[in-house]
Amino acid sequence: MTKPTLALAPPVAGSRILAIGGMRGQNLVPNDDIVGPINSSDEWIQQRTGIRTRARAHAEFTVKDLAVGAARDALAKAGLTGADLGAVLISTVTHFEQTPSLAALVADEIGATPAPAYDISAACAGYAYGIAQADALVRSGGIEHVLVIGVEKMSDFIDPSDRTISFLLGDGAGAAIVGPSDTPGIAPTVWGSNGSKADAIYQTRSWLDYRRLEMGEPEPETPELAEEVSAMTTPTLRQQGPTVFKWVISSMPDVARRAVAAAGLEITDIDVFIPHQANMRITDQLLKLIKFRGDIVVGRDIADTGNTSAASIPLAAERLLREGQAHSGDIALQIGFGAGLVYAAQVVVLP
Repeated sequence: MTKPTLALAPPVAGSRILAIGGMRGQNLVPNDDIVGPINSSDEWIQQRTGIRTRARAHAEFTVKDLAVGAARDALAKAGLTGADLGAVLISTVTHFEQTPSLAALVADEIGATPAPAYDISAACAGYAYGIAQADALVRSGGIEHVLVIGVEKMSDFIDPSDRTISFLLGDGAGAAIVGPSDTPGIAPTVWGSNGSKADAIYQTRSWLDYRRLEMGEPEPETPELAEEVSAMTTPTLRQQGPTVFKWVISSMPDVARRAVAAAGLEITDIDVFIPHQANMRITDQLLKLIKFRGDIVVGRDIADTGNTSAASIPLAAERLLREGQAHSGDIALQIGFGAGLVYAAQVVVLP
């Protein structure tokens, strides 16, 4: 007896980003406000990172609040409501509840229930991971509109005395609506990971260790362990800056070129470059190595917003479009890279 064939939704020719929205932390924190604990200066920070200020949210403002604000901005620009969404994907590493997912909470807040919703943990590449998945969902024909949000409240995850990464970090959310298109507006994604370098960007301790400390478990048996435990605070981020810099500069130009080739284009076809806003020096080095056109438009949102991890690419895109530096129909290369180590790059047509 012949087995029946399963039915599939009619595939869609392509997908594209219909709108990009954003929300940044309400407080602009200049370098002079943070240099004391790290024994630094405004000049040193600007020379090393290109950052003048970083946007940080009020203490009572949550990562969910940031995500909802960006989502509503993107929906309004697309002329849609939450009820029009077929799925909600959120990239974040600062939603500190293991469950329920932030995506489910945001979907309910914006009226997208019962759309499927889930979180993505891919750090600074998370938004590009989300765009890759949204593209596949729309092209499969099963879902018409997907909301992708990259959101972080990094100020909940910093040590003010840390000179490796904390002084870089800001808060914000960027959101994109992905929908169907007669022609492809999102090219194939080049992505991957290298867990052998996981210690290049890391969390100082697990939340389980922190919980044990908070619960007052018995004192460690040795003075060395006791000293280690007494030094425990809320887990924060650290990075091995030179290791990360070398990895990005040695690996990401090839990833970028492969993403452009996957789109069937040449580097000279790219109008806009939107890298993860990690460090202005990294952006400048990537520009030299990838060899774009001389008139390439470059996302440099880090100067005023700081490094917002998963939110940094959409926030940089939102600023370029809002300020008129980039325009609808421009061809952009976006590339994210960060803790994991993970990376993702794709060519997109700007909304």
